[in-house]
Amino acid sequence: MKRIFAILLACAVCAGTAGVASAQDFFSGFFGAGGGSGPVPRTVVGFEGNYKPGSIIVDTTQRRLYLVMGNGQALRYGIGVGRDGFRWNGVHRVTAKKEWPAWTPPSQMLARRPDLPRHMEGGPENPLGARAIYLGSTLYRIHGSNEPETIGQAVSSGCFRMVNDDVIDLYNRVSVGATVYVKN
Repeated sequence: MKRIFAILLACAVCAGTAGVASAQDFFSGFFGAGGGSGPVPRTVVGFEGNYKPGSIIVDTTQRRLYLVMGNGQALRYGIGVGRDGFRWNGVHRVTAKKEWPAWTPPSQMLARRPDLPRHMEGGPENPLGARAIYLGSTLYRIHGSNEPETIGQAVSSGCFRMVNDDVIDLYNRVSVGATVYVKN
């Protein structure tokens, strides 16, 4: 075990000289918490608050989503949020999770954008991306995106977008019934 730790430590030192921000970044990536392919890398961060592990906190101002891990830590992801007039806040629970979800735009969205398809089966071209996490009885979801350049932007109709790598990671970590806190 000491030999493995020594090898990992040597790799972290070498990675630091190659431009990796810190040994923490190296180790979080090595152990599966860091990474993602989007413009905002997911990473383990210090996190204060009275939230149960497994809770999700969405900070629309920061355009970040936090999955509470406990012990004063959370996994932070970059997200796209609702544009002006489509931001909301509140507390909901995860009521369902779907892989490669189909998409049927709600009537309100079709009224604004009559050019949209009436229904799309799940797949790489679907705007919901690789996974969707449904929030209570709302029309809103945390979902993947086939437009990774929108992460960090305010462009949606109220849903929270993530790059597909990140939404798959979150999907695998979060449970149906988890509490989601959306804050402006």
